[in-house]
Amino acid sequence: MPGLVKIFKWIVVVFVGLLAALIIGLYATGRDYIIKGVYVTYLQGHNTAYLDDYRFFTNHVVETESPQPWPVSESYNEVTVSPEILNRHDTLETVAYLIIHQDSIWHESYYRGYTDSSISNSFSMAKSVVAALLGKVIEDGQVEGLSQKVNQWVPELSGRYVDSLRLIDLVTMSSGMKWQEDYYDPFSITTQLYFDTDMVGILPKMPIESRPGQSFSYKSGDTQVLGIALQRATGNTLSALLSTYFWKPMGAEHAALWQVDSKENGIEKAYCCIASNARDFARFGKLYLQNGYWQGQPLLDSAYIAESLQAHFPDSPEYGYGWWLGEYRDRSYFYMDGHLGQYVIVVPEDDLIIVRLGHRTDDLPRSHPESAFQSFIRQAYRMLGNRVARNPELMQGVD
Repeated sequence: MPGLVKIFKWIVVVFVGLLAALIIGLYATGRDYIIKGVYVTYLQGHNTAYLDDYRFFTNHVVETESPQPWPVSESYNEVTVSPEILNRHDTLETVAYLIIHQDSIWHESYYRGYTDSSISNSFSMAKSVVAALLGKVIEDGQVEGLSQKVNQWVPELSGRYVDSLRLIDLVTMSSGMKWQEDYYDPFSITTQLYFDTDMVGILPKMPIESRPGQSFSYKSGDTQVLGIALQRATGNTLSALLSTYFWKPMGAEHAALWQVDSKENGIEKAYCCIASNARDFARFGKLYLQNGYWQGQPLLDSAYIAESLQAHFPDSPEYGYGWWLGEYRDRSYFYMDGHLGQYVIVVPEDDLIIVRLGHRTDDLPRSHPESAFQSFIRQAYRMLGNRVARNPELMQGVD
């Protein structure tokens, strides 16, 4: 028995020693963010960021006032959800599915303990919000225009072509930045940006190595740099800008949270991480659907919105200014898109907004007819039926 005790103690000492060496090594190589990443994800039963991980980060509050509840349709929730649709939502762990038709909530379902006031992570849907903030900051004259150079606000950036980088190159994802968009690799720059406490300190690792403005390449780093530029150009946090420009005027029903990198003078994760609910996320869909007007009053320049919802590069028809673009059957749509399948989808022709929030999605391209994304649109048309579906093909497909 004494021998076993000695062996056990030796194993413990070796384990502690290796753990200490690993931690020291992570700090020495500037990868100490992995420690928090492991705690927030793996030790909580996840292998990537997730809907309620905002609990483990510092957040700025996006304040609201004078809430404006959505009108509710006379036919609210009259149509029952089919077993096929329920199965799809269950398989993909949907938490919210909302259909807004003709400016009224026509259907909403919540799952897995979520309600209309439950908040969850927007992930990259925040990129569309930052694009709207850019338009408003330009409209207010705090920034001259999309062609302004970025290095006047973000001198920490480096790279051969850094002096050529403009605001429009960031909002159209054409910066030429060296970047690895990977949500599952603990050593990727994306992971470091998510868990590190000093995003400005990471900027030298994001050089502008190719000529900006040449082609679309999805990079969360672009939106993060844009967010830092907007904060410095205005002297306000992104949370304060969002509250002043949109959250309050649009009458959001609940305050939101926006993750920041640290407690002291934290900078918002501009590329992601607004925690809100389906109804309030949908307000940005309505704002863009109504060409920047809210209750008859202009909130965002309609010309900027029109530019935002056009493909900036002919060979990349899927992206505008922070918004994704597509076509379902014979209907054009635009949408906000976030990790794990967070969507606000707008079909202007049918005055239709669809919101889906959840824990999972599939790996198929959004345009694939059998993708989860397409099914969320198809489900809405099936449920609405002859109220909008003048084309029967809108309801056809496999779920």
